[in-house]
Amino acid sequence: MKRTIIKIDEELCNGCSACVSGCHEGALQMIDGKARIISELFCDGLGACIGECPVGAITLEDREAEPYDEIAVMERISKQGERTVIAHLKHLKEHNENEYFQQGISYLKEMGIKIDMSAFTQAQENKKVHGCPGSREMSFAPMAVASAPKSAESFSQLRQWPVQLHLLNPGASYFAGADVVMAADCVAYTYADFHNRFLAGKILAIACPKLDSNKESYVEKLTTMVDQSNINTLTVVIMEVPCCGGLLQIAKTALSKASRKIPLKLVIIGIKGEILSEEWV
Repeated sequence: MKRTIIKIDEELCNGCSACVSGCHEGALQMIDGKARIISELFCDGLGACIGECPVGAITLEDREAEPYDEIAVMERISKQGERTVIAHLKHLKEHNENEYFQQGISYLKEMGIKIDMSAFTQAQENKKVHGCPGSREMSFAPMAVASAPKSAESFSQLRQWPVQLHLLNPGASYFAGADVVMAADCVAYTYADFHNRFLAGKILAIACPKLDSNKESYVEKLTTMVDQSNINTLTVVIMEVPCCGGLLQIAKTALSKASRKIPLKLVIIGIKGEILSEEWV
């Protein structure tokens, strides 16, 4: 059958093994110093390992592959302890893979394996009842620099809230026809004129390809922005450090999955605050 599954570029792979620890399903192993997919049965195609790779050696592709088998995955990871099982089930729940999630729960019940389900029930209650005031969606005009005294400090060019990619709704009205900047978390602290140089007139999303969890959801959100919100352009602004390259890989994967084609610009900032390169890719 044809389905989405990961592809590893062995020439790019540096053997760091970060992707192996990021794959709770156990589809990856280090063999002869390279990351290899050991069984297509275990790869769910959601790409949690993509953001873990500091050199962009992992991509998603649609090809003929063995069907994913949730029971086979549960048989494998249940021996690794409760934390691994919970991480896997959360991974499925966050991607609305409810059928696989129920298969996993059924397997645990049949085998008499008990786990702490409060991690799921409490999260659902918080989401439905309480919510987070800090993630409330808002659109607003940036402060007017022209009306400020010449001696005044620089004004914000931010046009919306929230800004963290996990919290952003890709269908929000402010994305419609917008030019979007996806910046690594460190960029705004490193490049002094970030607001005026990159943010003016654009919508912002920030992310960290090394520290953020559930980065495969970023691919889905960006794809939705392109296909449903019809964003105009995407500019990825990253630091020169190797792990930041994962953000560009996420963007490229999303654009390859989207039915629309939009321009993609890459800007690399040096750790001393200078622009090292800026080009359409």
